[in-house]
Amino acid sequence: MCVLIVLIQVVWFFISRRDAAIPITSEEEKEWIALQPKLDALKAKADSAGVYKIYPFNPNYITDYKGYSLGMTIAQIDKLKAFRKENKWVNSAADFQTVTGVSDSLLAVMSPYFKFPDWVTKKQADKGQKQFADSYPDKEAYYKNQDAKKPAAVIKQLDINDALEEDLISVRGIGPTFAKKLLRRRADLGAFVSMEQMDEFKDFSPDAVAGLKAAFRVGQNPPVSTINVNTASLQQLSHFPYFNREIAKAIITQRSMKGKIDNIDELSKINDIFVLKSKIISLYLEY
Repeated sequence: MCVLIVLIQVVWFFISRRDAAIPITSEEEKEWIALQPKLDALKAKADSAGVYKIYPFNPNYITDYKGYSLGMTIAQIDKLKAFRKENKWVNSAADFQTVTGVSDSLLAVMSPYFKFPDWVTKKQADKGQKQFADSYPDKEAYYKNQDAKKPAAVIKQLDINDALEEDLISVRGIGPTFAKKLLRRRADLGAFVSMEQMDEFKDFSPDAVAGLKAAFRVGQNPPVSTINVNTASLQQLSHFPYFNREIAKAIITQRSMKGKIDNIDELSKINDIFVLKSKIISLYLEY
């Protein structure tokens, strides 16, 4: 029996070596081998797609995920959040390090991607210029010379109807909450027709409203959403931003009693709002 077992093992050994030495002749196997370089290339591409790419960002609004991805600890991220809850702002890389306590090496990696609003950058430049001027022997002559070199100021305004949230929060006094409020109002109206509509946001500070008017404009032919005062339902009229349920009921009553409403003058008899804002409201109405 032992001899038989040994013979079987010897035979199996020589058969397995012979099979390993047989070259691949199957057409199907050749096709698979030919596809291997393509498979390797696709795998390498998929691996490279997983690399985290950094884009410029305002460090005041850094998310937990971005902070963690860049190497910040949870404690450092929480320090920044606590600082922002006090309505305070990080205006430079040095401020960011002071608030969060990140190391010099991590700051060197992150700070090239910091993007602050233009007014912050200008303020820092003006501060540096003042410090240099104060050390200048003749400060008056220095400032006169600098003023002569300055080109005429050119303000490039963005169309308020094309503005994104990040464009709006670049205005001092407009944070994410106010920016979203502006965008919701614009969505309800289809578009703004005048920058005077910024005055309608009563919770915005005067500086914020002035900043919006300086930074933005209304382009030609804004794509407004109009409402027909003669065919719209009570619900549709109630949801129009410049109406409320009482005004909507009054319009329905006016239509029922006197027939078709022809113009803004007839509407002005219903409510004072049509007198105060007739130029703006009339652009959203059809008859």
